[in-house]
Amino acid sequence: MPPATVTAPTPPATARSCASSPAVSWAHARVLAHGAPSRPVPARAVPLREAAGLTLAEDLCALHPLPSFDTAAMDGYAVAGPGPWRVRGTVRAGAPWEGVLGAGECTAISTGAVVPGGAGAVLPLESAAVGDDGRVSGPAMPPGRHVRRAGEDAPAGARLAPAGSRIGPALLGLAASCGHDALAVRPRPRVGVLITGDELDRTGRPRPGRVRDALGPLLPALVTSLGGETRHTRHVPDRPAGLLSQAVHGMRDVDVVVVTGSTSVGATDQLRRLLAEAGARTVVDTVACRPGHPMLLAGLGAGRWVVGLPGNPYAALAAAHTLLGPLLGGLSGRALEPLPQVPVRGAVRPAPGLTRLVPVAWDGAGARVADGHGAAFLRGAAVADALAVVPPDWIEGGPVPLLLMPA
Repeated sequence: MPPATVTAPTPPATARSCASSPAVSWAHARVLAHGAPSRPVPARAVPLREAAGLTLAEDLCALHPLPSFDTAAMDGYAVAGPGPWRVRGTVRAGAPWEGVLGAGECTAISTGAVVPGGAGAVLPLESAAVGDDGRVSGPAMPPGRHVRRAGEDAPAGARLAPAGSRIGPALLGLAASCGHDALAVRPRPRVGVLITGDELDRTGRPRPGRVRDALGPLLPALVTSLGGETRHTRHVPDRPAGLLSQAVHGMRDVDVVVVTGSTSVGATDQLRRLLAEAGARTVVDTVACRPGHPMLLAGLGAGRWVVGLPGNPYAALAAAHTLLGPLLGGLSGRALEPLPQVPVRGAVRPAPGLTRLVPVAWDGAGARVADGHGAAFLRGAAVADALAVVPPDWIEGGPVPLLLMPA
């Protein structure tokens, strides 16, 4: 069910040095994250078979007219002048007929075949009758009827898709149809994931007083859906202090380091301290939303970025869609698209002055809030079609922006 209306993002602002700052609005945090990279990752050429899911680095242009010749749009007869017509031959797709038709002549023709010289139209097979003398009769065809003219879809050199387009199956087919064997693309930004917390078990049911790690499986899949490539996933203990700093600075082969947990101000939360010690440039330091309020984004220099996500799974998911997705889009050279809006119904706990991110599922012409969206609980998100971005003044049934969830 396609959404109906869109909302435009707010203008970007300049990032700050690493220091505690007032929370920014959710919409503005998205814009800041997208605009943080001064340039996208370098482009490279890849064959079509390797381009799916990447981003066009250059406009896709037609190398030849589409179609490249006058082609039959239906099975039937290519006819010249008024009928009845004498059959001169047969034209099949991929095997042009070299002759030229005169008035009162025709050729049998297949859909997709080259229309012979002299033919003015194609008489559909179902409209044709063949007499005992072998001549074809049928209604008069206006010039150009059932003929796709060379270049009518696109002339040579036409721009078919702009730089920044996500490359999907249709774009790959389009590129091949107009003569391309390779494309200039922005590769997926490289991401390293650091999961902090002494309380995490990685397999089976958690032991007493501990919790099962949900973000280890969740984040690499989410990074892929947002357009990145996870190079590393590592677990970092809270103690002894200094291990997180070593892990962050040790990830030299990635564009983005994602850190889960350690983003608040508790005794074991080290991320803000290590960023301050490293002289990192803060882009976003806390966002006026629930869940995910203590999320952050900072630049380490040399084109490397740190995204801090809360440790609670649903809060981390919401924060990743807020900061990581737009950052990866900026690194890939993609535009920050406006969000669709639909009416939303269901119970949403009010949060004065804060945007709420809640999972929703399609419900006719709108969407309905899915149950189970506490900061640590993923049930609602697991069955949702989107995250609804609910403003503080929302009234049930009113339209809200949606972050569509990947399939």
